[in-house]
Amino acid sequence: MEKLKKIRSFLDDYLDIDSISDNCWNGLQFEGKDNIGKIIFAVDAAKETFSKSASLKADLIVVHHGHFWKSQNPSITYWSKNRLDILIKNNISLYACHLPLDRHKVVGNNAQILKLLGAKITGEFLLHKGKNIGWIGDFTTPKRIQYIEDLLLDKLNCECKSLSFGPKNIKKVAVCSGGGGYDGFYEALNAGVDLFITGDPIEIFYTAKDTGLNVIFAGHHTTETIGLQALSKLVGKKFYVETQFLDLPTGL
Repeated sequence: MEKLKKIRSFLDDYLDIDSISDNCWNGLQFEGKDNIGKIIFAVDAAKETFSKSASLKADLIVVHHGHFWKSQNPSITYWSKNRLDILIKNNISLYACHLPLDRHKVVGNNAQILKLLGAKITGEFLLHKGKNIGWIGDFTTPKRIQYIEDLLLDKLNCECKSLSFGPKNIKKVAVCSGGGGYDGFYEALNAGVDLFITGDPIEIFYTAKDTGLNVIFAGHHTTETIGLQALSKLVGKKFYVETQFLDLPTGL
């Protein structure tokens, strides 16, 4: 058994949770038992996540999308109370890491996507209040867009929606997991990359066509699973505790 305080301190420092301004309250959002024997990693704080984690005998849950956000009412009432009651009843802690996990250069969602594709990080991408969220990567050997789609489907089990309007051979790719939005698209365009990979689809069909930029929409949820899986393995090895990634697909 490891102590919650020790694991929390490691995650705070390793993920550098104060490195970027975020709408999510990153860090420990709910404190449960002190001794940690099993940690569940999941994308979303949710009743389903908490209930299944309890059934799996989890002592700590680490999520990308936490329960507490700066834009929401912090009152623990109604749906919020119903959700958190599961943690209270089972004495389970909740740790959240949103943008710091997206941007982490080793276990981050975007770094892991580039690693999966075989691309090397060569630059920062998509600044948010002066700090990058995503990364740009280069391929040593150019890849066809179909190869990249097939790899994402095989490794992440995601159905890609692609706009293949750019170069046939991809040398440089910009990645922003989750919702890269219009800002991400135009920054990728201005960066001169051959491919922009993100999660949420946006209506840029004709702009992508007219500018000749390849785009892959791989799903918000799916593109944010890969960092948690990497973090799960790292934490398990470092603290000799049981870890498990719990995937609850949303279809989004």
